[in-house]
Amino acid sequence: MKLPGTERTTPERASLDALLARVALGDEDAFEALYDESAGLVFGLIKRVVRDPGLSEEVLQEVFVEVWQHATRYDAQRGSARSWICTVAHRRAVDRVRAAQASTERDLTQGIKEFQESTDDVADIAVLKADMERVLKALETLTQMQRDAIRLAYFGGYTHQEVAKLLQVPMGTVKTRIRDGMIILRDRLGVA
Repeated sequence: MKLPGTERTTPERASLDALLARVALGDEDAFEALYDESAGLVFGLIKRVVRDPGLSEEVLQEVFVEVWQHATRYDAQRGSARSWICTVAHRRAVDRVRAAQASTERDLTQGIKEFQESTDDVADIAVLKADMERVLKALETLTQMQRDAIRLAYFGGYTHQEVAKLLQVPMGTVKTRIRDGMIILRDRLGVA
């Protein structure tokens, strides 16, 4: 067990800590060096959360803009520069995934609304509404994991591979969840 303050400082930690301290003073050369030293690590962390390389690059850029703008918030007493930067990166990556999911849900809701508005026959609307209520009720009988996979694939329009990335599970798992959920839905809805 190490006593507080007796941790060994690695050259990498000392280097990143010193660079971040200089970045806080507005040193552009230090920022460039900090980026060169940590961008690979940060990109890998972001990519594990976001899964999409293009979006990961965007998040990486946002992270380093935030590091540049808020380097004065870094407190060496609370942890290393590496952990501070990784925390900023992880938070940004999770925010991006949540924003993408919220956007998908908004698009789905808007699509359903537009479809409903495009139907002008009262009888058709009543049948569609009854069918939709039956489907929604049947969806609620599925596990959350099955429901999420089916909503993304069938209502969100995502491929199985995209669903796997969004849910951060293997594609085989997504296919199993969708297949099992669809079997349950078929039984619940009485579809042959």
